Amino acid sequence: MTTPTTPTTPTASSTPTASFAGRTVLRVGYGALQLERLRDRRAEAVALLRRAIELGVDHVDTAEFYGSGFANDVIREVLRPGDDVLVVTKVGAAPDPGGPMPLRLAQRPEQLRACVEDNLRSLGVDRLPVVNLRRLDSGPGLRPEGDQVVGLDDQLAVMTALRDEGKIGAIGLSCVTSEGLRRALPAGIVCVQNAYSLVARDDEDMLRLCAAEGIAWVPFFPLGGTFPGMPKVTDEPAVHAVAESLGVTAAQVGLAWLLHHAPHVLLIPGTADASHLEANTAVGGITFDAATLATLDAVGSRSAEVPLG
Repeated sequence: MTTPTTPTTPTASSTPTASFAGRTVLRVGYGALQLERLRDRRAEAVALLRRAIELGVDHVDTAEFYGSGFANDVIREVLRPGDDVLVVTKVGAAPDPGGPMPLRLAQRPEQLRACVEDNLRSLGVDRLPVVNLRRLDSGPGLRPEGDQVVGLDDQLAVMTALRDEGKIGAIGLSCVTSEGLRRALPAGIVCVQNAYSLVARDDEDMLRLCAAEGIAWVPFFPLGGTFPGMPKVTDEPAVHAVAESLGVTAAQVGLAWLLHHAPHVLLIPGTADASHLEANTAVGGITFDAATLATLDAVGSRSAEVPLG
C-alpha cells in the first residue's frame, strides 16, 4: 500500500473538482443537518460554517426542516456574496417541532411550492440554485401514506414551474428509484441524493446511469449505520487495516473511497465538530494505490459491480 499525502489542513488545491448544476465545485462539501446540535451555541455554529468556507468548501446542503430553520438561518448569516458558495436545499418535508418527529412529509404539489417559499425566506434569497425533491421511494426511513402518496409527474410539474418562474435554478432528486430517475430525466435532473456507501451499494446501476447522463451523485449516509440494521463502514476490518496503513481514520477511508469510486460523486459530510470538519475536508487529499483500492472494492462486493473509473 502506498502512503498518501493527507493534508491536515486541506486547501482547494488538495480536493478534486466536478461539474454540478452548470458550475465546477470541489467534490467535498458540507451537509448542514448537524448544525442543529449547536442550536444553543449559535456562535459555535456560525464559526463552524465559516471555518468550512475557509477550508475551501464551496457547496452546502441544507433544508428548511433542518433544525426547523436553524441551519438555513446560520447559512444566511455566514455566507457572503464573495464566498461564491452553491447552496443546495430540498423539499418534500417540512418542520414539525411539536410532532412525534421534528418533521412531517410535504409531498403534495402545493406543499412543495410552500417549502420552496420557506427556503427562499429563511435563506434570504430570491432564487435557490438547486432544489432536491425528496421522493422517499427508496432507502431507509419514512414512506408516504394517504394524501402524501403523490405521482412523480405531478411533483415534477410544480418543480419545473418554479424553475420557469426563476425561483429555483435546477432540480435534483432524493430517495428515488432507477425507474423514477429515468422518468424524470426529461425535466433536466442535475443531481441524485440516495443512501449509498462502501458497504451499501444497492444503487450501483443508478450511479452508472447518473454518470452517463452527467448527473452528480451525492450520497447521504456515506458511512452507513444511521438506522438499525444498516451496516457501518467503520465496522469493516479491511477498512481499519487500510486506515492504519495510511495513518488516517476509518471514516476518512470510507469517504475517500467514494471519491475514488466514481468521478461524479460529491460528498456532503455533516458534523458539529471542528476537528471532524477538518478531517472530512481532508479526504480529497487521500490517494489509494491499485492494491488498496481493490481491497476496498471487495468490501460489500455482494452488491457492487466493477467500480467506475
